[in-house]
Amino acid sequence: MFCKVHTAGIHGIQSFPAGVEVDVSTGLPGFDLVGLLNSEVKESRERVRVALKNSGFRLPPQRITVNISPADIRKEGSAYDLAIALGILVSMEQLPEEILENTIYIGELGLNGEIKPVKGVLPMMLMAKEEGFAYCILPEENVFEASAVDGLKIIGVSSLEHLIGILLSSDREAFIEREKQGESGNGFQEEEIYDFSEIQGQELVKRAAVIAAAGFHHLLILGPPGTGKTMTAKRIPSILPPLSKEESLEVSKIYSVSGLLKKERPIITTRPFLHPHHTISKQALAGGGRIPRPGVISLSHKGILFLDELPEFGRENIEILRQPLEDKEIQIARSFGSITYPADIMMVAAMNPCPCGFYPDRNRCSCSEAEIKKYRNRISGPIYDRMDLCVEAKQTLWEHLKEPKKQISSKELKEKVMAARKMQEIRYEGTKYYFNSQLTAGDIDGYCKLQEEEEQYMEQIFYSLKLSARAYHRILKVARTIADLEQSEKIERKHLAEAICYRGFER
Repeated sequence: MFCKVHTAGIHGIQSFPAGVEVDVSTGLPGFDLVGLLNSEVKESRERVRVALKNSGFRLPPQRITVNISPADIRKEGSAYDLAIALGILVSMEQLPEEILENTIYIGELGLNGEIKPVKGVLPMMLMAKEEGFAYCILPEENVFEASAVDGLKIIGVSSLEHLIGILLSSDREAFIEREKQGESGNGFQEEEIYDFSEIQGQELVKRAAVIAAAGFHHLLILGPPGTGKTMTAKRIPSILPPLSKEESLEVSKIYSVSGLLKKERPIITTRPFLHPHHTISKQALAGGGRIPRPGVISLSHKGILFLDELPEFGRENIEILRQPLEDKEIQIARSFGSITYPADIMMVAAMNPCPCGFYPDRNRCSCSEAEIKKYRNRISGPIYDRMDLCVEAKQTLWEHLKEPKKQISSKELKEKVMAARKMQEIRYEGTKYYFNSQLTAGDIDGYCKLQEEEEQYMEQIFYSLKLSARAYHRILKVARTIADLEQSEKIERKHLAEAICYRGFER
């Protein structure tokens, strides 16, 4: 007998509908799996056979052929086990074929019949909703993650015996209600949030951080050790605008296929903040591997990638950032094809001015000019050019530490950021843009229009600083954000002047 079970596969961070076609017929006994499968899927043959035996079912001495379609997409992972087992039972006429209608089955089988959680459930559920499925049967531990998608009837199962009891029940809806009662909404616990009020002084650095947060601009903080570069970077998440629902699902899909969504964290609701060590490998940073997975750059999507001690990362690792910073995505090419991961990040970097960290204070700095030049040349010109803001953190004064004034809090700074964000929401309504930094060259003239006086001013700056076209556009986008912070629809000369001041590395 032939039957087809609906399931789902993952390619990159996208899910595609897959069909498990099972045929049990007379002939030389065997169990064949076909359909461009990797080793994990091929091994499901033994998992399914032993799981069925330990659940009270024995495979007949017949020819079992399983094809997982579409055959031109490589299948990876263990999420096909449950669909294969159900297909065999239906083909053996142990279960009625009606249980396959309008239902998608996902799960890994243990040898004892246990149904184990799998990665990538969130994009699978989004695909199932788009394809019009009514029911989704999956492991109990994935129910919270799957329930983030409205419009689907989710049933969590713990074992094959549990599943078969549900399938043979006359009232499947009763099991849906039971599982739904166990939900606890997002279940997301906020991580510890640092506050800007803890930073004494460094008003210029705070100002640059607010501009960066309001427009989602890249920020480079330069200064000697102990001046608060890392402290500032770790507090930027406290003033960032929250994720929209669309952004939240997009980020959660990346964490889902990476296996980083947990029961207590079924969906990402705050912007990611990743702080990798400078010894990170190129593959861990960009993503990839034998079975391609998102790297740290993609895990920072719609959030912050903080690179502390930037020159220590090594030139090759830093150069990986060229494409993501410009194209907002990163492409991983392998022999079987290429996968594109989103990488719309806000990069925050911190670095010392020289190897010892104290230049230009020659009373403390012992570095030669050649050593300083070599140190700074670890970061190429194109990377510097892609940074929207560069700000210097000065040494903290004694009076700031011993007689500290009350510092502005993250709550107050966030109010300014949200006011600027509101202007951007109105301006970009109905477009693909969320922040000023996302503007492409073709749309800058429309959204960052200058008056005649400002045009003449920028022409002088362009030639005097020998700006590239990219640097010119980034100055306009930063000026647009500064104007938004002041609730000004018009970009004025003072906004342009401040934006230019943050291009310190041009000089």
